[in-house]
Amino acid sequence: MTLAESGHPSPVLPRIRLIDTLRGIALLAMASYHFTWDLEFFGYIEPGTASYGWWKIYARTIASSFLFLAGVSLVLAHYPRIRWHAFWKRFAIVVGAAAAISLATFFIFPNEWIFFGILHSIAVASLIGLPFVRLSPLVSGGAVALVLLLMMIDTTVSPGSLRSATFDPRYLSWTGLFELAPRSNDFVPLFPWLAALLAGVAVTRLAMQKNWLVPLSRVQTQPNIFSRAGRHSLIIYLFHQPVLIAVVYLMSLVIPPPQPDPMESYGRACESGCTASGNGEALCRSFCSCTADALQAQSLLVPLQQGKINAQTDERVLGIAQQCSISGH
Repeated sequence: MTLAESGHPSPVLPRIRLIDTLRGIALLAMASYHFTWDLEFFGYIEPGTASYGWWKIYARTIASSFLFLAGVSLVLAHYPRIRWHAFWKRFAIVVGAAAAISLATFFIFPNEWIFFGILHSIAVASLIGLPFVRLSPLVSGGAVALVLLLMMIDTTVSPGSLRSATFDPRYLSWTGLFELAPRSNDFVPLFPWLAALLAGVAVTRLAMQKNWLVPLSRVQTQPNIFSRAGRHSLIIYLFHQPVLIAVVYLMSLVIPPPQPDPMESYGRACESGCTASGNGEALCRSFCSCTADALQAQSLLVPLQQGKINAQTDERVLGIAQQCSISGH
């Protein structure tokens, strides 16, 4: 069972090993990103490194690739006939794995637990994408364009036209229509990520119409390390992060990370997030300096950095941010 696969490929087609290889490469990319996150978590690299800039784009590219490949596999497994038993079996396994991740992270990271990560997104998007498998690729492609257009209009032309504070609670924020994003170590909401899975459906249906799949299966005829990993991506996904965390933890016992200055590390993370939101560097530097001083004065800085305080809901932190904004910083 793979992370993106919906069953076995259609019996009229040879197995397309290239898809397994691409999934294996996506797994390697995911592991490299998670290893970077682990290094940041243990204090070996600057706070915010894995959350902003190119690393943020890298993470989104990885999530998109898994969802795209899930759409590809959905078509290969269920066109022209939906194999309901295989679909529900695979769906139950993915949902069970997603629930296990949510439960584990709830106890390990209670303030940033994974309530709708990549597995949750693949499960829900697969349910929505299944009817598109038997439709024209123009329909799937049109749905992709519609989702992206709506999200683009929401963020650039008419802010708030789709999003609403009603969707801010966790039990609704998974839709992607929130105004304030919830804190989570892995958050892949339905919108706009549904577009990636539907894009996989559209491309694969087009490839079937153009008779490209058989030539594609000849591109790679022998398995390699990536294709072998790609065929077991769900298992690798579930266990790679605990292994990586254990490796970094053991490394920290031998070579402890440098102890960062709380004010300095907060300033870097704050300014990085502030400028990423489109604010000027001078404004962000002044605002972050003001909030850092106030947080330090109220003994809130260290608990905030340790995740014991939620900056998005804690009234004291929100009050400091508002005061620094009003005061002109």
